[in-house]
Amino acid sequence: MTDGRTGERRRAPGAGPHGWRAATEAALYGPDGFYRRPEGPAGHFRTSVHASALFAAAVAELLCRVDAALGRPAALDFVDMGAGRGELVTGVLRALPDEVAARVRPYAVEIAGRPAGLDPRVAWRDAPPASVTGLLFANEWLDNVPVDVVETDPAGVPRYVLVGDDGAERPGEPVTGADADWLARWWPLPAEAGLRAELGRPRDEAWAAVAGRVVRGLAVAVDYAHTAGARPPFGTLTGFRGGRETRPVPDGSCDITAHVALDACAAALPAPARLLTQRDALHALGITGARPPLTLAATDPAAYVRALAGAGEAAELTARGGLGDFGWLLRPAGIPDPLG
Repeated sequence: MTDGRTGERRRAPGAGPHGWRAATEAALYGPDGFYRRPEGPAGHFRTSVHASALFAAAVAELLCRVDAALGRPAALDFVDMGAGRGELVTGVLRALPDEVAARVRPYAVEIAGRPAGLDPRVAWRDAPPASVTGLLFANEWLDNVPVDVVETDPAGVPRYVLVGDDGAERPGEPVTGADADWLARWWPLPAEAGLRAELGRPRDEAWAAVAGRVVRGLAVAVDYAHTAGARPPFGTLTGFRGGRETRPVPDGSCDITAHVALDACAAALPAPARLLTQRDALHALGITGARPPLTLAATDPAAYVRALAGAGEAAELTARGGLGDFGWLLRPAGIPDPLG
C-alpha cells in the first residue's frame, strides 16, 4: 500500500506484527481507517480549531499579514493541511475582510471525502497544489504522520518495536541506516534498557514535501511538540477515542498519535525557520485572553458578557500546560516573518 502522507510504498498488515509506522498507516488511512470515519476528528478529540472561532480568526489575521507582505496579489492561496471536515478553512473564510476573501483560493487537503455543505469556493484535494503563493497551514497534521517506535533492549541497543493488531508489542531488529542516523542526531538514547523514541524522519520528509511547495509566502505547522534536550524518555505514542486518551491499538478504532520533533522538521529545509509556542504566536496575532474592563459591565452588560466569553476562549487557546504550549513552526519563503 502507499503511505497517504508521504507517498512511500508500505507493507500491508497481515497475520504477524509490524512496525508501528506500517500498522498506524493502515489503521488511520486504510479503506476502513480512523480518518475515513464519518464523524471526523472532532468526534474524538478537541483541537484549537474546535475550541474557539478565535483560532480561525487568528489564522485569518496571519493570512492577511502574508497577503500584505506579498503585495496583495490577484490570487492568494490558503491551504489547510489535514482539514478534517473543513472547520478551519470555513472559519478563516468567514473571518477574512471582504477584499481579501475575494482574492483567496482556498484548498482543503484531506483523505476523507468532501463534507456536505462546504463552501463551494473550497477546492477539496488529497494533496496540496504543486505551487503555493500565500499561506499553507498544517494544524495537528504532522502528529498523525505515522512513525516507527524504537526501544532499547537489555544491552542498550535501540530496536524497532513491532505491534500486532491487538496492540501487543515485541522487539524487532536493531535500528540501522537512515533511521539510526536520525536517532543519533535528533533523539539519542542512553544505553539503558526500556527507553523509547519515535523516529521522526517521515515527518521531516512530509514537512519538506509540503512546505517546499510554498514558493512565496509562509508555511506553518502547529502541533504537540518537543525539542532536543527535552525529549520524553519513554516516548509519547498514545491513542484517542471518544474524547478520551486511550491505549493505542492499530485496529482503526482510535486515533494514534505522537508528539512531533519540530526542531528536526525545521532543519529538513534550507530556508530559515522559527519555532515558538502557540501562546506567543497567538499573542502576536492579537489573541491575549485579557479580561474586559469592569466598567464595560456597567455601560454595556451584553458586550461585557460577550467579551468575557471571548477572553475565556482565548485563555484556553494560550494556556500554559495546555493548548498554549503547542509548538508553531514558521517557514517564510520570499517574505519577512509575519510574526517577527
